[in-house]
Amino acid sequence: MSTLGRVVTYGRMIRFSHSIFALPFALASMTLALEGRRFEWGMLVWILVAMVGARSAAMGFNRLADQAIDARNPRTSGRELPRGVLTRAEVWAFVAISGGALVVAAAMLNPLCLALSPLALAIVFGYSYTKRFTELSHVVLGLALGVAPAGAWIAVRGRLELPGVVLGLAVLGWVAGFDVIYACQDVDFDRSEDLRSIPARLGVGRALLVARGLHVLAVGLMLAIYPLVRLHPVYLVGVSALAGLLLYEHTLVSARDLSRVNAAFFTMNGWVSVGYLVAIVAGRSLA
Repeated sequence: MSTLGRVVTYGRMIRFSHSIFALPFALASMTLALEGRRFEWGMLVWILVAMVGARSAAMGFNRLADQAIDARNPRTSGRELPRGVLTRAEVWAFVAISGGALVVAAAMLNPLCLALSPLALAIVFGYSYTKRFTELSHVVLGLALGVAPAGAWIAVRGRLELPGVVLGLAVLGWVAGFDVIYACQDVDFDRSEDLRSIPARLGVGRALLVARGLHVLAVGLMLAIYPLVRLHPVYLVGVSALAGLLLYEHTLVSARDLSRVNAAFFTMNGWVSVGYLVAIVAGRSLA
């Protein structure tokens, strides 16, 4: 396999394009935290390295932890490890390098980021095992991605403050909601394998209601950011538009028809994350 082909294979394994889900929220948090501070390109670069490193390590570790399960699931049996396109040794090396990139980037940002980097890795690695013992695995995934805006806030300020916490919780609710929708595809498989998820426990119909509730919570927390920082009212318009996108996302799926889950999961959530960054940048620049 050529070098380019190997890079593409690793990128496909970790679904690198899905970095768009969490990265815009980290950049939004950085934008808010910069109030009264000078922007530095070096800080942006290290935040990006930390984000990509953490997510790549997490996805690689998830593929290792779930290799046997993925091989038995028709939806995931074509992934790189079950097919033998990559070896476990290769993926372990990838995880080690990616995790090391996070730690190095954290050290370049500030001492608190460095001190918390092992905790961040523990959360993103730990998620991979949660489906074996708790239906709240979706919430843990939300926490893993919610670490991104909280970490970006710490990178700028050197401490965690309320706006960074609220934004992290908003991401937690948003991610947990769309992960519940995504998990509806595997409800029969999860039950047969004794894997835990909200759809497997409650059924698809009630799980979709839980997903809606989580997204309502996420929008409420996004609105709660407004009085905590200096933002132009255009921010509220932006969040309202995102609420409309989430509402549309929920019209794409039902207990009787999950054929458009991928459109709901990938397309709509990509627009939500990028749209939120646009709302923050506009709200900050016009304030």
